[in-house]
Amino acid sequence: MKDADTKDRQFATTLASGIDLLLCFHPGESSLANKDFAQRTGLSKPTVARLTHTLALLGYLRRDPASARYRLGAAVLGLGHPLLASMRIRPIARPMMETLAREIEGAVSLGLRHRIHMVYVETARSSEDFVLTPDIGAPLPMLATAIGRAWLARAAPEERLSVLNQIRVAAPAEFERHAAAAELAREELARDGFCSARADWQPNRHGFAVPLHGLVDGMQFVLNCAVATRRGSFAQMRREAAPRLLTLAHSIELSLGLR
Repeated sequence: MKDADTKDRQFATTLASGIDLLLCFHPGESSLANKDFAQRTGLSKPTVARLTHTLALLGYLRRDPASARYRLGAAVLGLGHPLLASMRIRPIARPMMETLAREIEGAVSLGLRHRIHMVYVETARSSEDFVLTPDIGAPLPMLATAIGRAWLARAAPEERLSVLNQIRVAAPAEFERHAAAAELAREELARDGFCSARADWQPNRHGFAVPLHGLVDGMQFVLNCAVATRRGSFAQMRREAAPRLLTLAHSIELSLGLR
């Protein structure tokens, strides 16, 4: 809710607060208490208690009576399925992504921006070695990842500045460490057609990303791949994997009529 215009008279603050509660869960966290929600959102404890009670009644949260902690409910999955099912890019891109994942012995994913993160909507892996690669729906940092840098490099100046300002406020450590690399990514995209991350986020993997030309159903998709550092040096993977990813992006664009 922090990046929304809360001065807008049409803005439903209570609804936004409830959504913010659902977004409090981090990967690997099975449950949260009301005090956790309050700390992460800045909302008062009475407000949090009302919201968690309502969300539990609606099925978006599940309350454990013994611990008084909340887990995400099945209704959350119901929200995501219609969106994923309606993305015409996924069935087109998936077979080609699987082929490239096998060729580079890595992972190939397709993502979108959500607030100050990137979120995968499709992913293909060459083997179980990449089981730890973030799955569909998992948030990824913008500045430390190739996919986030590629989105920023392609974004319109005003939107890009807005997102960078949000990151500066919400994640100052990430901003200080990676802002310069994200700025260089604009030059890299203009020069080479892709952006890279040299084991910046996951120390055992290099990443490369390509923003698709044109919007698909009104959304800016970014294609990325991850390769294990044990496969070769960053320079070697940049020569071998990145051009293949760029070719894959062009093939997807042609299939969607973007070129």
